[in-house]
Amino acid sequence: MAPAVVEQVAQSAAKDFKKESATARLLGSGSAGIAELAIFHPVDTIAKRLMSNQGKVTSAARLNEVIFKDKAHVSVGQKFGSLFPGLGYAAAYKVLQRIYKYGGQPFARDYLALHHGDSFDRAFGKGNGKAIMHATAGSLIGIGEIVLLPLDILKIKRQTNPEAFRGRGVVRIVRDEGMGLYRGAGWTAARNAPGSFALFGGSAAAKQYLYTLNDYNSATWLQNFVASICGATASLVVSAPLDVIKTRIQNRNFENPESGFKILGRMAREEGASSFFKGLTPKLLMTGPKLVFSFWLAQTLIPAFDKVL
Repeated sequence: MAPAVVEQVAQSAAKDFKKESATARLLGSGSAGIAELAIFHPVDTIAKRLMSNQGKVTSAARLNEVIFKDKAHVSVGQKFGSLFPGLGYAAAYKVLQRIYKYGGQPFARDYLALHHGDSFDRAFGKGNGKAIMHATAGSLIGIGEIVLLPLDILKIKRQTNPEAFRGRGVVRIVRDEGMGLYRGAGWTAARNAPGSFALFGGSAAAKQYLYTLNDYNSATWLQNFVASICGATASLVVSAPLDVIKTRIQNRNFENPESGFKILGRMAREEGASSFFKGLTPKLLMTGPKLVFSFWLAQTLIPAFDKVL
């Protein structure tokens, strides 16, 4: 029995070419992005504000001020409302990002399987090659995600530094700042490459080795959920230091930019090594579930839509 199981599990990466329709990929990933935004935008705001905080949080009162800023001493309802700044930018960014990332990775994976699947098999062995191919496709898509960087920058500034807008609308900002809206693109790509590799690779590894699935699309909703937890946790931990630097680059005033290397040096000198993991705990506890939720939903909905379309 054992040899038969091993043969079944060790499927060639070159044969991992799917036939899901582009419509299914669009609907599945887009639905995941919309659902994630509706539920988790306040959580994202809290995480971004904690990462942007350069001082030490030594009391509950200080934590309240960091999270709610000028709304720290108003009613609970107003506090909650203050966690939705930049929702328009967030909606555009998050939905487009999820469509691009979750819907685009299958296309990158199909290309690699069709043209380079044998190379992955030879380099890593069947099974291993297939999981690493999924991770590599995710990494390539993650790097290309910098196309959406201006929307991410506008979202982060609205969440953490609304003074940067000073009454200017988005059209005026785009006209004034131009390519400045791509500030931090290199750091974003550096964060996304390993982060997306870990996200898709961790999920693929769970399906490959934990559930011994030949066809990852055949995973049940529970198997997809567990695989998403593995991928999301790995992604957040791996990308945490670069994510802090990226956020600090993007939340500064437009007229007072600062390079990532300057931020890195100052953080190491003044805040210590632990500063590179600021916000990791709330990200794992709050942003982690957001990523798990959207990734699980996309992995579940894309095959489901494909069956009914």
